[in-house]
Amino acid sequence: MCRICNLPGAWYGSTALRALIENANHKAERVFLVGVELKSHPAWESRDSMEELAQLATTAGAVVAGEATQKLDAPVAGTFIGPGKAETLAKTCKGERVDTVIFDEELSGAQTRNLEKIFNCRVMDRTALILDIFAQRARTREGKLQVELAQLQHLLPRLTKYWSHLSRQRGGLGAIGGEGESQLEADRRKIQERIDRIERDLVVVERQRDTQRRGRMRQQWPLASIVGYTNAGKSTLFNALTGAATLEEDKLFATLDPTTRRLRLPTNQNVLLSDTVGFIRKLPHQLVQAFKATLEEVIHADLLLHVVDISHPQAEEQIATVNQVLEELGAGGRPTLMVFNKIDRLTNGETMERFLHSHEHAVAVSARAGTGFGELMAALGSLMRPVRQFVELAVPHGAAGVIARLHEVGEVVERDYEGPEVRLKARIPPHARAEFARFVVRELQAV
Repeated sequence: MCRICNLPGAWYGSTALRALIENANHKAERVFLVGVELKSHPAWESRDSMEELAQLATTAGAVVAGEATQKLDAPVAGTFIGPGKAETLAKTCKGERVDTVIFDEELSGAQTRNLEKIFNCRVMDRTALILDIFAQRARTREGKLQVELAQLQHLLPRLTKYWSHLSRQRGGLGAIGGEGESQLEADRRKIQERIDRIERDLVVVERQRDTQRRGRMRQQWPLASIVGYTNAGKSTLFNALTGAATLEEDKLFATLDPTTRRLRLPTNQNVLLSDTVGFIRKLPHQLVQAFKATLEEVIHADLLLHVVDISHPQAEEQIATVNQVLEELGAGGRPTLMVFNKIDRLTNGETMERFLHSHEHAVAVSARAGTGFGELMAALGSLMRPVRQFVELAVPHGAAGVIARLHEVGEVVERDYEGPEVRLKARIPPHARAEFARFVVRELQAV
């Protein structure tokens, strides 16, 4: 089985394609990171991006041997960085026994080919690194299919650099036949056929997910999805709230496949809480496209819990990145509760107060320490309230079972036992409306 593409070894067909996958599968123990500091962008942006690239490399299991950036007006067309700079870094990498050089931006096929000639080792870009991490982390069949699709779409236009030395195979009998299909064309055709098959399989998976979603909608349970920048503490918060056992690691993309659990609020309301994959700056476009089926939990959510690592120096930029990805997914503008996490790491309270005051709906928590959960649950109950109907009921004193059931499925906010009937004001979920319809006196205005 090929780890990078999750495909059976027998599928590859050609020796050349197998060599490509083996090359992609090579575990780079020592890597060197290269970035560009564009003069039109702030310096902190490049530094932060390179720090993130180092975290990605560590998450993938590599050891960072060094890094370098070059100030440029714009990336160089042929080699991304200047040719002279590339030659200098190549000597450094040789001395450091570097296996792989990783660039912080997406490289074209021509750039990668030129750079591999200069560095005389494997060269990969940020996109390929993220895809490799996703391939390691995917657990469900859907997740594996989505990662494989994104990898093959990234690989397809870059095949040329591996087979530029190959001549075309002869077709027919010797010199009589014309030129046959080149090995490059054969491998490209096989990859395209695999892409087509994965896309058909994902359509089936999407239908199954839609069926599951309709089943949840019949129960009328609202859905809240946790979103945020990767490593913001989403899974830690999800586990603390629901008692789930989602993987928690201080690494980027520690969890990939979405998990949904039931959460019961203090308002006696059932909510489905979904934990999704974390977002990141420069998230590969093909990953966003491939994971749209999984991220539909975000698109259909009644409320988004946007978790932010408030202790991160670029927290505001991370918020902007997440909002940008949400817009791309078609989930921009959905009702959102900002959850500022990791307040236990703050050295002063001014940062927390500034973030809380800059957003209409916001709470501050520490998912690890369990701080601020009371405010979080109260905010969830308040923001989920519009999903329920606020009604006044008149129930006979002898119908104790009805009153008990009302307390079980609804939120009773006022009760009056005086008079011939018990008068109650309660918020009830839509699916239970028919159960109490004969006792409803009037609908009340939600407060």
